[in-house]
Amino acid sequence: MKVLVAYMSSTGNTKKIAEAIYGEIAAEKEIKPVSEVQDIGTYDLSFLGFPTHGYGPDKKTKALLERLCRDGRKVALFVTHAAPEDEPEVPEWVVKFKQAAAGAELVGVFDCQGQLAKGPKFFMKISPNKKLRSDAKKDNSKGQPDEARLERARAFARDTLKRVV
Repeated sequence: MKVLVAYMSSTGNTKKIAEAIYGEIAAEKEIKPVSEVQDIGTYDLSFLGFPTHGYGPDKKTKALLERLCRDGRKVALFVTHAAPEDEPEVPEWVVKFKQAAAGAELVGVFDCQGQLAKGPKFFMKISPNKKLRSDAKKDNSKGQPDEARLERARAFARDTLKRVV
């Protein structure tokens, strides 16, 4: 079995999750930024990870998922976001990633909180959008993903591999 772990990460949150997943794979494997991935057709399983931007995938991420996730290729998605996992809106955000990857055989989906970057948080605080200002004010993401979330990512990788093998 040949496995790819590819991620997009500007703050390091999604990269931490990618590394946790990668560490659990006991097969032939590669880890790299998703920007270096041209095709996932040579892998038996691809873990693809992205941060949430604007309550879902940004245009670049959506296009990338649509391009890579085709022909029923086996894909496991992992998504980071600044909100706690039990926030009511989080499932809606994750569904948008799933929709962008609809051409793949989705064998697993994982999401977890990551730390909100200072730049976006600043712009959220001064935004005319009341929801963005409110979200910035109640932000509790500092230090995320923590060890418990990294362990959940490891468990996700182990469970996904058991199902696919």
